[in-house]
Parts: sequence; C-alpha cells; structure tokens
Amino acid sequence: MICENAQQNMILAQYGELPDELQFPLEQHIAGCEDCRREWKALQALDEELALAPVMEPSPNLLAASRMQLDEMLDAIPPRSFGARVRANFLRWMGTMQGAPALTTLLLGLGFLGGNFVTRYQVATAPKLPAPVIMSNNSTGAIASVSGIVQTPNSDIVQVNYNRMVPETIQGSLDDPQIRQLLLLGTKLATTNNVHADSVAMLASYCLAGHPCDGASADGSTRGDIRTQLLQTLRYDKSPTVRMKALEGLQPYVSQDRNVRDAVLVSLMQDPSESVRSRAISVLEPVQADSSVRQVLRTVSAQDVNPAIRTASFQALQGVADLQ
Repeated sequence: MICENAQQNMILAQYGELPDELQFPLEQHIAGCEDCRREWKALQALDEELALAPVMEPSPNLLAASRMQLDEMLDAIPPRSFGARVRANFLRWMGTMQGAPALTTLLLGLGFLGGNFVTRYQVATAPKLPAPVIMSNNSTGAIASVSGIVQTPNSDIVQVNYNRMVPETIQGSLDDPQIRQLLLLGTKLATTNNVHADSVAMLASYCLAGHPCDGASADGSTRGDIRTQLLQTLRYDKSPTVRMKALEGLQPYVSQDRNVRDAVLVSLMQDPSESVRSRAISVLEPVQADSSVRQVLRTVSAQDVNPAIRTASFQALQGVADLQ
C-alpha cells in the first residue's frame, strides 16, 4: 500500500468506514512507514482532543448553507485530464490489490497461465519447415497401395510403407508358360480393349495351331485355363470380333469336348452377331451328325428370324443327309 492510499484509508478508519479487508494492510503499512505512523498518531490525538469538547449540533440553516457552498465549490473544480484519471484509477486499483493478496495471487496465476497458453499457441501455429522425406526405395513407378503407417511417439515423424506398380516387359514364345499366363491376365486385366482383344487372339491362335490347351503339360503348367477362358469370352464378351476369335480357338475341341460343343450351339442360337452365328455353323461341321446338333440346326432353319442363318442351317442339314 502506498502512502497516499494509506492516508485516505486512515481517515476512513478514523470514522469507522474503512472496509474490513483494508484494515490489516493499513495497519501493516503504518507499522512500517514512519511518516504515516506519525500522521496516524496525529489523527488519533486530534480525535481524543475533540472527544473532550462538548458536541454541538449544527443548526439546519448552517447545514443547508454549507451543502450549497460545497456543491458550488465542487462545480468550480476543473475536470481532471485523462492521464490524471487513469493515474488515480490505477493507484486506487493498486491499493485494492495490496489489500486483497488472495485476489492478487489469483490474477497473477491467471496471467501466467494465459501467457503460457498464448506462447504454446504461437509455437503450434508457427510455420514449420517440412521435415526431410527419407525413402528406402526411390524406384520410379506408380504407387499401387499403402501397406502400413507407423508414427514415432511424441513427434510428427511418420513412416509410410507403400507398394509401387512399376511397368515391366517380358518377351518370349507362346510355348513359354509365363507368356501364356500373362496373356490370360490380359483377357481379364487389360487396360484397353485392344490389349484384351490381342490377348484373346493370341490364345486362340495357340490352340488353333494344335497346341494342347486341355490339361497339364510336361512342365506342370496348366493349359486347361486357356480353354475355360475362351469359353467365357465366347459367352460373355461384348465385342463380336473378340467372340469370333474365341470361337476359332475352340474349333479343335468341338468334337471331343461336350462343353465346347454346347457353347457353340448356344452361340448359334443366341449370339447377336450374324457373323459369329454363321461361323458357329461352320465350326459345328465336324459334329453335324450329332443328334443334338441336328436338332438345333432344324430349329434354327425353321424358326430363326434371320433368313441368312436359316439358309445356312438348312444347307448344313442337307450336307448331313448327303453324308448319311
């Protein structure tokens, strides 16, 4: 507590109007300040001297005149400047803080916490230089997938495991099992329609050339998958050109494989392409004597909406009759 506030509080204490929370700080200040202690003793001596004199009640007229004179004097006081008001308010606030140590401690604690929070926020939001990226394998190629993520504890370092999809090329003969396996993948995972069509055409030419596509070869590679893939292509592929290639590749097996024969018959009856249906009739030529084949040819020659297909089926039946 400063001396100016202490002297004001002494006057309030003398008249019993000083708040309780300011009483103890005032006593501490008086005990440590010689000037204020002398002022306080003078006030006490004056109070004792006045207490000996008889108390006289002022007349009402005197009170009214005094109040009017006091109001006139207060109105005549020039207004204080802004700086003076700020200084007075600051001194009054400081006096209040000194009289309330608990509140002062609380405000200091809040100020410390607020400053700490602001500092942390500024550090967290400050722009940072990007951390160096360390790559264990800097090979080129598209990233196919991310296989794992590991973050270092208590840091922003992250380890990302990923797989690259690097284009590769292989060259070899159709007799190479790896080449045939890649062609099979080309019928399912081709990136363009041309690659898909070329894969089917290569596999079909491999079978049409007399190579076995109906089981395991001596080296252990599976060739039956080629025939299965050609059957699926004949049934479900959207391109008539690709279906035609698959039909040609299945031609060597129409006599020995019932599944192939049935698939060709279905193409003859249901394929939307006239060229594929006409080709199916010629592929069935080695087995036209089969009862199921003759039955389909009769049905198509009598009921099919396409006159060219009806004619071709009828001619095929006539050829069977000549053979018989």
